[in-house]
Parts: sequence; structure tokens; C-alpha cells
Amino acid sequence: MTEPVEQQLSVSRWQRLLLPSAMLEEPRGRRSVRDWIVDLTMFVLALAIGALVLNDTWSDHSDVQVVLDIVLGVAAALSLWWRRSHPAAVGAFAGVLSLVSALANGAGVMAFFNAALRTSGRTLAALIGLALVNSAVFPLVYPGGDSYIAQLLVGLLITGVVVGWGLFVRVQRELVRSLRERAERLQSEQRLKVEQAREGERLRIAREMHDVLAHRVSLLSLHAGALEFRPDASPEEIADAAGVIRATAHAALEDLRGVVGVLRDGAEDGTPEPPQPTLDQIPALVEESRAAGMRVRAQVEAPAQTLPAALGRTAYRVVQEGLTNARKHAPGAAVDVAVSASAGEGLVVEVVSRRPVGVAVAAGGDRMPGAGTGLVGLAERVALAGGELRHGPDAAGDFVLRATLPWAA
Repeated sequence: MTEPVEQQLSVSRWQRLLLPSAMLEEPRGRRSVRDWIVDLTMFVLALAIGALVLNDTWSDHSDVQVVLDIVLGVAAALSLWWRRSHPAAVGAFAGVLSLVSALANGAGVMAFFNAALRTSGRTLAALIGLALVNSAVFPLVYPGGDSYIAQLLVGLLITGVVVGWGLFVRVQRELVRSLRERAERLQSEQRLKVEQAREGERLRIAREMHDVLAHRVSLLSLHAGALEFRPDASPEEIADAAGVIRATAHAALEDLRGVVGVLRDGAEDGTPEPPQPTLDQIPALVEESRAAGMRVRAQVEAPAQTLPAALGRTAYRVVQEGLTNARKHAPGAAVDVAVSASAGEGLVVEVVSRRPVGVAVAAGGDRMPGAGTGLVGLAERVALAGGELRHGPDAAGDFVLRATLPWAA
């Protein structure tokens, strides 16, 4: 049997330390350990970069402007806390404040990187436009010690690097996410295949159980019913019937052992399954039914030696099912079994249960119960062999079970 597949892709603890919450799909936007580390690092970097810019433009600030610059810069840095849930708003907020606040420029850099990572194309284009405006306006507000062109070029370079890096990280995340979705889809398909294989195996085992055991159990029931119906039988007759019951029970156990072999495919001991019956075993099958008291006439005219094993096995199952149904539903009726081969039709297997006339049913008036799945399973067998199965009463009232199996099988 195939081993079960895990229901979900598992992520180890050390991997959770390295992956963002967006890729871990944490509930309610809960931050992972990595997210906390990244948030703290970005906050510190934002203040550090802003402090460098503020120091470079310190001479362009008055005392009031310094205080106002620091307040706006801290506000811009604090807004990074909501950068995951509102990337566009945080980018716009930090970008606008960085026009007039040197300390806010660090938060603006982090906000633009985050926007490249999370926003749509149109929103990112608008924020890039805001960053370009910032690169052109900020040197006019705070000239500093360098020339305007140099500051403009540095601002454009930083904008390009930050946005490009953010887009690169975004592509990497999307690639990892797509690979994970593909792996989950493949595992789902694998689970479906495993379930289908299990269901097919269950159906095959159920079919084998019916085909193999129903025949033997019906013989046991027939002989036991005969002993119950004839309590005045001689000791010799009772001994003979008991011997037949014992032999049939032994054969049923052997058949059960063969069915259990189906359940033990791939066992460690490597014991092979016993060979399945073919066309050569039909005469023995008929003799078993005759020994149970059935009136069976059989005529087998088919080249068993040159017949494919699968085709002969299917023919055997058709005869077995026909005899079993005759014992169950038409006790005492005569049964004709005919197996013939022709170049036109292929292999034709026919089991005819003659309508019983004036035959009493078993004691108690009850017939053996049936699950009603024997003919269904047999039809599947015949269909897999490329043949056709027909069953039902004919014009004379006899029940006819006829299977036509092509040589191609």
C-alpha cells in the first residue's frame, strides 16, 4: 500500500525565524520573529540615515526648524510600523514629510523600498514620482555644502537603487510563493491519486472476496441445508455430506488465504500470490457444483493452452458467478455451461439457469441472501477485458448470463 501523504507543507522552527509572516500566512497579521527583527532594524536605519542627512543640513536649520524637523522625522519613522498593512499610505506620508524634514528622509527611503515590495504598479509609479520630486525639491529647501546637481544625482541614484532592490526582493518572494503553491498542488494531486488507488484496491478486494468466497460459501450452505432438510438420513449419507462440508470449508480457507495475499502485496517476505484460476479449472468448478447436488451440463470448446491468461481468468469468473447465482436464486434448477471460441465473436461464455418446474425450495422457504454486487463486479471485469456482458431471462423464462470476450484481451 502507498504510504499516506502529509496534509500540509510543514515549515520547521528555524525556517520560521527566516521567513516573513506574509509567506507563512500567519493569522490576523501576526508578526513573525523575522518581522520583529526587520521592523526594529528598519526603524534604526531610518533614524540613522535621517540623522546623517540632518547633520549635513544642520546649518540650514534654525532652532525652531530643528525641533520641527526632529518631530516630523520621528513621526515618519514611527509610521513604518504600519508599512505592511498600508504600504501606499506610509510611502506617501513619509515621502511628503521628507520634503521638509531631513530626519524624515531615512523613513522615506525605507517606505519607498516597502512600496516597491508590496504596492501595485500604478501606486508604485506615483510614489516614484514623489521620490523624484523629493530629489529635486529637498536640495532647494536645504542647500547644504554640496552643489544642487550633485545632490540631485545622489537623490536619483538612491531612488533607483532602493526601488530596484525592492522589486528584486518582490520577484524573489513571488517565485518562492509560486513554488510553494506548486508543491501544495502536487501534493494535493498526489493525495487524490492515493485515495483513488485505495478506492480501486478496495473495490478489487471486494470483487475478489465475492468471486472467490461466495462460490464456496454457497456450497457450504447447500450441504448444510441438505443435512437440515434430511434429519433421517443414514449415517453414511451424513458422513459423506460432512466430508464434503469439511473439504469445501478447507477450500474456502485456501481461497481466503489467496484473497489475503491481495492485501499483502509488497510484503517484506516477498511471498508470491498463488496463481489465479483460468479456463483449465472450469471442469473442476463444474464438478464441485455437481458434488453439491446441482445438475450441471458443461461444454468447453476453447483452446485453453493458447488462450491469454487474463481472458481465461475472466471466463472462469463468469462461470463461477453463474453457478453461484444459480445456487442462490434457483435451487434445484438445471444449469447449462457453454464456453466456445470463434474467429468472429471471440470467446463466448454462457451460463443458462433453466427455470425450475415443480421443485421445492429449501427448508423455511428462504433463499440465500445476496449483496447484488456480483453481476456489477463481473460487468466491470468483462468491460476491462474489452468484452460485453448480458444477463436476464429469455423468452422461455430461463436466466441467461452471457459474456463475449474479444481475442484482443
